[in-house]
Amino acid sequence: MQGILPIIPPKANRREPIPCDFCRYRDRNRIARMFGQLKQFRRIATCYDKTALSFASFLNLAAIRKWLPHFVNAA
Repeated sequence: MQGILPIIPPKANRREPIPCDFCRYRDRNRIARMFGQLKQFRRIATCYDKTALSFASFLNLAAIRKWLPHFVNAA
C-alpha cells in the first residue's frame, strides 16, 4: 500500500484481513447512492448546460427536489 486507506471492506475469505473503517464506508456508500439518484435527472447525466454555474445551479435544484419531501413530511 502507498499510504492509501482502504474504504471498501475486504472479502470474507481473504487470508490477511485488511482493517477497514466502516463509518467511512457507510458515508462513501451514501454519497455514491446520492450521485446515482441525481443522475436519474437526464439534464445532469448528460451535462446539457454550457456553463459551470448553470450546471451547479440545476444540480442544487435537483438536490432540493430530492430532499424536500423528507423535510415537508417531518413537520
